[in-house]
Amino acid sequence: MSNAITVEDLLRNKQEVLELELLTEGGNLKRAIGSPTISSPGLVLAGFIDRFPRDRIQVLGETEVRFIRSLDADAQREAAESFFGLGMPAVIITKNQRIPAILTETAQRHEVPLLRSRLKTGDFYRRLQPYLEECFAPSTTKHGSLADVYGVGLLFVGRSGIGKSECVLDLVERGHRLVADDAVKITRRGSVLIGRGHELQRHHMEIRGIGIIDIRALFGIRAIRQQKRIEVVVQLVDWDAQATYDRTGLETEEVDILGLTLPKVVVPLVAGKNITVISEVVAMNHLLKYAGVHSARLFNEQLQAAMRPLRDYLEEDYE
Repeated sequence: MSNAITVEDLLRNKQEVLELELLTEGGNLKRAIGSPTISSPGLVLAGFIDRFPRDRIQVLGETEVRFIRSLDADAQREAAESFFGLGMPAVIITKNQRIPAILTETAQRHEVPLLRSRLKTGDFYRRLQPYLEECFAPSTTKHGSLADVYGVGLLFVGRSGIGKSECVLDLVERGHRLVADDAVKITRRGSVLIGRGHELQRHHMEIRGIGIIDIRALFGIRAIRQQKRIEVVVQLVDWDAQATYDRTGLETEEVDILGLTLPKVVVPLVAGKNITVISEVVAMNHLLKYAGVHSARLFNEQLQAAMRPLRDYLEEDYE
């Protein structure tokens, strides 16, 4: 689900990066920002309000401010009243521009937060847009562990206590990197799923019999990543002699997360199985497939080619 944010959240998280100052004292900072898109009012300042997006942050750049300054006092008052009366979440002035006092007065009367940034308009858009897109991106939390193995994001899932954390710990010891353990926050960005850990839990692991350990403190900064694209789901399951497991790799299982389909590898666990090496092979095999080399299909094609003469002989044998 998307995260609802307010103007107060924006100020708290991005005031320094966006170089913002609040110009109004009576603005309602609890106003909800309802869209990741940023808008400039354009023709709204001239009175055309039919298609005005009321849920977006409005930015007044140099063009808009110059237009307002070109109006006489009565026209400025009318434009300000019409504009701020539309009830947008906030209005932000860029390039540290001075504005007519009527804008501040009208914004305060309508309780619309009016802010000013020292950034140029283009730089302001480039810094704010990714933050809003991340806030509004679909997200979910999965119980599992996420590791970067040879550059491939492997999401380990399975029942509690099956050994997900221990597997990732062994991978870290072999030089791979931990992204998140136990609770993995997954965000959809276009056609990509990005996984990261919880803010408070990040890069800590629970190992049964030992307790909570700090991976960064134990193994160093090389052993962790802040976030990683999830590319393969590795499901650890208990061995079941009655179950049928894939032995060729010709048919790929898939799992849906936030509307995107990811390949899934089911690994049954038995005593003595080296799940760490298997995980490395899963990552390397995924890289091969990404490069266009599907080992199982190539082997199957070679096998069929080798059997074709015998099959043709048998088909032509009428004795």
